[in-house]
Amino acid sequence: MLDCRRGSATHRGEYFKPVTELKPSKSARKREYLAVQALGEELITLKQSDLEGLSLDEDLLEAVLEARQIKAHGALRRQKQYIGKLMRHVDPEPIRAALATLRR
Repeated sequence: MLDCRRGSATHRGEYFKPVTELKPSKSARKREYLAVQALGEELITLKQSDLEGLSLDEDLLEAVLEARQIKAHGALRRQKQYIGKLMRHVDPEPIRAALATLRR
């Protein structure tokens, strides 16, 4: 069998994708998830009126509002992770843009 990372042939004559077309590494995915989670954590600090102006997903808005009421450290950490999970299914760019305008 030949080296499959260079797009060379296997013993059956098939070809593999070049290295540049492989999916992101686990570390890269984790960095992306943590960045999105940090963005979600910023939502917790916003005022109620600002949150409603962002037109967030209903589940995400509910999770953010619930995180405000949690006082226990471990429970708050888990809620932030849940917010990060919900943020993975939402386009973060409009939220980043809205937060940038609110900071001004």
